[in-house]
Amino acid sequence: MTGKIQQQAIRDVEKAINEMVNTVKDLSEDTIRWKPSAEEWSIMQVIAHVAEAIPFWLGEIRQIIQSPKDVWGRDHTNKIRLEAVDEAAVDQLAVENVIKDLENIPAQTEETLSKLTDEQLQLIAPSRNPNFDGKPVQFIIDKLIVGHIQGHNEQIQRNLSKIQ
Repeated sequence: MTGKIQQQAIRDVEKAINEMVNTVKDLSEDTIRWKPSAEEWSIMQVIAHVAEAIPFWLGEIRQIIQSPKDVWGRDHTNKIRLEAVDEAAVDQLAVENVIKDLENIPAQTEETLSKLTDEQLQLIAPSRNPNFDGKPVQFIIDKLIVGHIQGHNEQIQRNLSKIQ
C-alpha cells in the first residue's frame, strides 16, 4: 500500500502537470515558442525541460533504491539537461509530442513512487551536485519533482504576463 506521503506527491504531480498542459495546449505556436528575452526560456523550452527532467529524477530515485552507494544527480552543466533546452533542438520538437510526454509523467510518477517504502524515502546516497549531497529520496520528490514542476508553472505564467 502506498503511504500518505507518496500518495500526496503523486496527486501533486498530477495536479501540476495538468495545470501545465491545460495552460499550454490552447496557446498558439508563436506564443509557445516566444522568448521574453535572450536570457529567458520560451514556454516550449520550459515544457521540453520538464518532459526530460521529471523522468530523469524518477530514474535517479529508482537508482538510489537499487544502489544507495552509487552517486546520483546532475548539475546545471549536464549535457543531456542542456540539450533538452537548447533553442535549436527545441525548435525541432513538435508541441503535441512534448505535451504527450508531459501527460505521461503522472503515470510514470505513480509507477515509481507507489513502490517506495517509508524507509526508502529516507535513503541518502552521495550526489554529484554538492547542494543536494546528504539529501534523502524525499528531497528529490519534494524539490526536484513536485517543486520543480510547480516552479516551471510559475515560469510559464511569468512568460504569459510579458506578452503584449
